[in-house]
Amino acid sequence: MRHDQPFGGAAPAAAVYYASSDRRGEHPQKHLARFGGILQVDCYSGFNPLFVPKRKELPITPAFCFAHARRGFFELADVEKNAREGKRNGKPISPTALEAVKRIDALFDIERAINGRRADERRAVRQEKSKPLFDDMHEWLLHERDTFSRSSDVLKPINYMLSRWDDFARFIDDGRMCLTNNAAERALRGVALGRGAWTFAGSQRGADRAAVMLTSITTCRLNDIDPKGKNGDHG
Repeated sequence: MRHDQPFGGAAPAAAVYYASSDRRGEHPQKHLARFGGILQVDCYSGFNPLFVPKRKELPITPAFCFAHARRGFFELADVEKNAREGKRNGKPISPTALEAVKRIDALFDIERAINGRRADERRAVRQEKSKPLFDDMHEWLLHERDTFSRSSDVLKPINYMLSRWDDFARFIDDGRMCLTNNAAERALRGVALGRGAWTFAGSQRGADRAAVMLTSITTCRLNDIDPKGKNGDHG
């Protein structure tokens, strides 16, 4: 998916779907073999070969998703969930996870204020406001990590971020980048919700045909165009 509106880009939004029978990394590696640019993704290992310059003619710059990073902490700091489960079944709230969520949310607050502004303006605000918070979060996470045993649940989301820190930090120097790949996640939501109804496409050819239709429909919607056409004008 390409969506330039967050940084005020003039290029129209577009989505492309591909059908595959499994989630093996060879599929995105094939689809993106001739792509060069910024790839906003979660940390799925199947993308990793795309970020190795020696393995690709056109370089891809990774920009990892803060929503995925936040989710790992949020699951350990979900007060409402623990209240529903009760003290006997619910795990104690992790103060470190709760603090991490607050720190990530502070970055999201800054982003909301600059959504739709030019890339250079977004970068300037991030340098002034986001970078100090982000750098401080790095030092804090390093300190917190040293206080936990290897069996601690909160180590997983901490290491998830720290082991990829430079790629998470890349948004600070590039105003075109978003903090999340939520736009792509939303575009896939309909597929995920309806998969029980169309688990079996009949054949790979049928699945490919569905991907073509989803490409057209989603791209139309992203550009405020009725995919069915008005009075048949855009059939």
